[in-house]
Amino acid sequence: MFYLAAAIPPFFAEVAILLVLAALIAYVGYRLKLVPIVGFLLTGVVIGPNALGLVANQELVDATAQIGVILLLFTIGIEFSLEKLVRIKRLVFGGGLLQVLLTTGLTLLILMSFGVSWQASLFTGFLVALSSTAIVLKLLGSKGETNTEPGQASLGILIFQDLSIIVMVLLVPMLAGEVSDSSDIFLALGKATLIIVVSLFGARRVMPIVLERVAKTCSQELFLLALIAICFGMALLASLAGVSLELGAFLAGLIVSESRFSEHAFGEILPLQILFSATFFVSVGMLLDPAFLFTNLPLVLGVVVLVLLLKFLTTAFSLRVLGYSLSTAVTTGFFLAQVGEFSFVLERAGRELDLYPAGMETTGSKTFIAATVVLMVLTPLLSQLGQKLVARLQPAGSSEEPSEMESQGTEEETQGSEEHFTLQNHVVLAGYGATSRAFSSLLKAADIPQIVVTLSPTRAQQAEAQGIPVFRGDPTRQNALLHARVSYAKMLFVADDDPELAHKVARVVRTINPTVKIIARSRTYAPADELHHAGTDLLLADEHEVVVQLFAEMLRDYHVEPAEMEQCLGSVKHDGYLSLRDKESSKKLAPIGAMLRGALDTRTVTLRENAPIVGKTLEDVHFSGKGLDVKAIKRGDMIVNRPDNELTLRLGDQLTLMGEARDFAACALLFSGHNPPQDNGSVVSPGSFSENDIHLYGADWCLLTGGFQVYFRRHGYPYTFHNIEQDESAKEAVIAMNNGKLKFPMVVVGDVVMKNPPIDELVRVLKEKQVVASVQS
Repeated sequence: MFYLAAAIPPFFAEVAILLVLAALIAYVGYRLKLVPIVGFLLTGVVIGPNALGLVANQELVDATAQIGVILLLFTIGIEFSLEKLVRIKRLVFGGGLLQVLLTTGLTLLILMSFGVSWQASLFTGFLVALSSTAIVLKLLGSKGETNTEPGQASLGILIFQDLSIIVMVLLVPMLAGEVSDSSDIFLALGKATLIIVVSLFGARRVMPIVLERVAKTCSQELFLLALIAICFGMALLASLAGVSLELGAFLAGLIVSESRFSEHAFGEILPLQILFSATFFVSVGMLLDPAFLFTNLPLVLGVVVLVLLLKFLTTAFSLRVLGYSLSTAVTTGFFLAQVGEFSFVLERAGRELDLYPAGMETTGSKTFIAATVVLMVLTPLLSQLGQKLVARLQPAGSSEEPSEMESQGTEEETQGSEEHFTLQNHVVLAGYGATSRAFSSLLKAADIPQIVVTLSPTRAQQAEAQGIPVFRGDPTRQNALLHARVSYAKMLFVADDDPELAHKVARVVRTINPTVKIIARSRTYAPADELHHAGTDLLLADEHEVVVQLFAEMLRDYHVEPAEMEQCLGSVKHDGYLSLRDKESSKKLAPIGAMLRGALDTRTVTLRENAPIVGKTLEDVHFSGKGLDVKAIKRGDMIVNRPDNELTLRLGDQLTLMGEARDFAACALLFSGHNPPQDNGSVVSPGSFSENDIHLYGADWCLLTGGFQVYFRRHGYPYTFHNIEQDESAKEAVIAMNNGKLKFPMVVVGDVVMKNPPIDELVRVLKEKQVVASVQS
């Protein structure tokens, strides 16, 4: 046993400690509504040499953190794109330039007035001018505000700050006195310019061809390896040319962004980027000395307040100069009021050349690090403060008109992508082989919305040539399916004769949308049972007949009369499926589209085993209050049109419902079947749910879940605990109600779903539902 322990690599224990504590502290931070980056910073503080000292191998952490910075810049470059730069060029090179110059200049003047040398003052101005791209973009993304006016303004200024790092890194040696001849600076700038020009040429001419050839292999492993090779290869070339690794990684991402595979590339590289960049923020937290922070608390807080005011005022002023509204300027000012992660990279480069913040040597570095970490931790609170302040500044019922520039920016941002991002009640085609192409032609002729998800560049080009929206990605990945808006889709078709692929797609889709109809194809019916268990509704077989059956199922779902449906299918089968093989013949099917136009909002949903509404009456479920209208219920061979509210729903019932896509998405939990959970050894039947039932979804180890249980027991409320650790389908129900994310605790009282509600909100609902407690508090 001791021999095995001795065989563990010396670095492994430290890496394990770092990752485990990072995950735990980040989770606690998430429960406290802090972004994970804040949790990583706190992890570094806890395990660092100035606290518990659990990680002693600083070189290992620094090396991993360097990889994290490279991957972070690579993903920023992929999201950046030349097109985005051109679209918001005035904001980038106007607002961004003004903000950086003002912040740097004011810092320079303030420090020089206290007798600090101009070199140290200018260096400190560089550090203060930068904001955290990672934290701000994470906050904007989590709130869905990336495309709002403050989101676009923040993005534009951050882009310029990231670009300005190039010049700042080149100027640091000169400020430290390491470069005596200014020609060396111009030579370095010339090299950087040459690298950028060559990179832009490669982005336009070379890289799309390379990625096209790699993507044609349809090998995820090879595609990911090629991306890593591009990232690290470009970073190495930049370093050999005397430019930073970070700039090389950014340029590599920029090159990839110009290809048609940028979104796919971003999805593949993101997990690695999250892992390694987490280590970077942990390494930043390890730099903080808690003892120094508390000993010099007045100094650190003074720097925090000064930086906060300086960044807020310069950012808000820059946007007002460009004509942005006061609300946008104030909100963006608070978003960018912290110091960025690349300031640490710049500070470390300066420290190695004996150049310190405010010329205060070690004290200056420690003060800068402490103030920056505090500002990063406060960023989520500052963003909320900015929004509250804007709400108070604006009178009730009024709203500021966006400036002309803001309106244009928003319109340009959505141009060209509106069709993709507004799809609903559409068909998702997983793959675009022969069967998919034939079915797609029918959908197009009938004017039914569709989107193709495929890894094959050739197939993607074929679909785009037909004017069909395409997402280049793996249909088994949640990221690709979300881009295809499967949450709002009516049907998904897995066309390839690959039961394993269909199984993976169905499992992922069912966690996102339990109401979508999933149809798979196979040459035989052998895998039917397994695919049905995975969530597939229908398995079709055999070449063109698959298309006929698929179209027939679509017609049935749109409730076409049998006589009309037979006529439609006869047209498809006429002359040896000529309409599937000949474009001119397929045009004859256009009248079908007019016949289906009024049925786009109708779906037929089967009540699966343990669905929460099984055993309830229609009056109990109250579909009309949820935006859904029950048109009919099929039970066996019997069809009940316009059923009575007293009708009790049974397992296997097929409900014909009418409603908008967002209403089906909001009611996903009603149809999501899960196994009956256990509480204190007693099995709770989903069929016994009533308006007075309380259902708590959570995990045993979650303190908040335990808190809710204590509250219910103490007040005598009868409740059912659904443990997501022991019940996988209960977990899937939670994911379905949270747009693909696992967020709990979740409390369900009758038809009211509450996600980690405050006690007063919970009490209000309990009173409204007249839930009776057996013991009074």
